Amino acid sequence: MATWADIVRFAHRLGGVTEAHSYGEPSLKIGRAMLTRLRVHDLSIVLKDIDPDEREMLTTRAPEVFFTEDHYLGYDIVLARIAAVDLTRLTPFLERTWRRTAPKRVVAAYDALDAAT
Repeated sequence: MATWADIVRFAHRLGGVTEAHSYGEPSLKIGRAMLTRLRVHDLSIVLKDIDPDEREMLTTRAPEVFFTEDHYLGYDIVLARIAAVDLTRLTPFLERTWRRTAPKRVVAAYDALDAAT
């Protein structure tokens, strides 16, 4: 089971991530761009950069974890229930969005550090 604290710790290891609020709820940002946010009322997180086919596959194969709502259907987003998933399953989604959003120098520094270990 993942927790918001686990997600925050992972995101900080990536680099360039700050804690903020979006729509009145805790979020993680890279500069002004949102990486993810916690939906407090249902303990889910917003995962970005999910194309429609991937979202369909996720919500069909693991509906206990991944879901969507009508509000998000026009966006590249899927929601994930953090209590129903291990952090290792979420990290690829978060890292993918981070890589697309973070400054190239921050990504390069992370990759260099990762390669050195």
